[in-house]
Amino acid sequence: MTARWDVVVVGARVAGASTAMLLARAGLRVLCVERSRKGSDTVSTHALMRAGVLQLSRWGVLDAVRAAGTPPVRRTTFHYGDDAVSVSLRPSAGVDALYAPRRTVLDPVLADAAVGAGATVRYGTAVTGLLRGDDGRVTGVVVRDRSGRTAEEHADLVIGADGRNSFVAAAVGAARQFTGLEATGFVYGYWADLPIDGYTWVYRPGTSVGAIPTNDGLTCVFAGARSEVMASLVRAHGPEAALRTITGPGVLGPGLSAARRVGGIRYVRGAPAHLRRPYGPGWALVGDAGYWKDPLSTHGMTAALRDAGLLAAAVTSGPRPGTARTAALRNYAGCRDALSLPMLEVVERVAAHDWDMTGIRSLLIQLASTMVDEVELLEGLPQAA
Repeated sequence: MTARWDVVVVGARVAGASTAMLLARAGLRVLCVERSRKGSDTVSTHALMRAGVLQLSRWGVLDAVRAAGTPPVRRTTFHYGDDAVSVSLRPSAGVDALYAPRRTVLDPVLADAAVGAGATVRYGTAVTGLLRGDDGRVTGVVVRDRSGRTAEEHADLVIGADGRNSFVAAAVGAARQFTGLEATGFVYGYWADLPIDGYTWVYRPGTSVGAIPTNDGLTCVFAGARSEVMASLVRAHGPEAALRTITGPGVLGPGLSAARRVGGIRYVRGAPAHLRRPYGPGWALVGDAGYWKDPLSTHGMTAALRDAGLLAAAVTSGPRPGTARTAALRNYAGCRDALSLPMLEVVERVAAHDWDMTGIRSLLIQLASTMVDEVELLEGLPQAA
């Protein structure tokens, strides 16, 4: 069984489904494969920043996210020890609220939009190998479905959107341009009837806590610390006790005691950041496959949406293999790196958890500045790839 596509996208979550949607809208023949089932959950910080909401709005899919009951967020409150600073969202660039959709909502919305644009999306399909020409250029993928049946899918371009531990990135030997040293370990869960007003971030020496309103009237609450510190807490007391130890009697503690927990508490080990070279002969990377940063940035989904737009624009400006496409992908890499590296450097320092209250305020101001640069660049892009 063989087929021929302009592009095969490996991964149908935020980065992959968005990229597939944009390329299909541009008239390319796109296959998008995803090894998990449609609508399955995955670890996520949920919170979209302004640039992410801007992309969803420009692509015409934000209404579907709202229709799924995702609550608008118009205020962010930062707690630095005993001090609190609230910031209201100023409407601009067509964004009048932020949103934090569950991945069970956002991923299917984007995949459905890709299918609506003409892309073929296949779930339960894993990529087991890459096809190559005599010159070493990637020319497609080998896939296996849940029945064990294998097939070759040929394409001018294979895009790895398959997450932090990307098969595509490993198979092409994508070089690392940045490797982080710091990592935050997390525990998180969901609560109903937890009264918070928008995004809530709490910083204390050595720990960080967040509360994020999401779908179904739930609030995602996470607690973070240096990876080895969190691992020790979880080993000694278990995930729920670790979360309650870190939240303590402060801003969220009393509310959590009165609220109703829905589901269990999950523990996520920390992993250092990376920035991989995002293109080569016949291949490209997008989302966490190419750019992974500590979740404490709460910027993973936003960066994925940003880079999907940048990559799709590059591919459509050079729709066939050759010098024009190579130049376009080089420009994509340069733009992605210019936006990502300043953020990576700040997030590394945040994830170290060695700051005092003055230090974390300064770091978050720097982080906000990198986000402004991101929005300004996206505002200047065409409405669709």
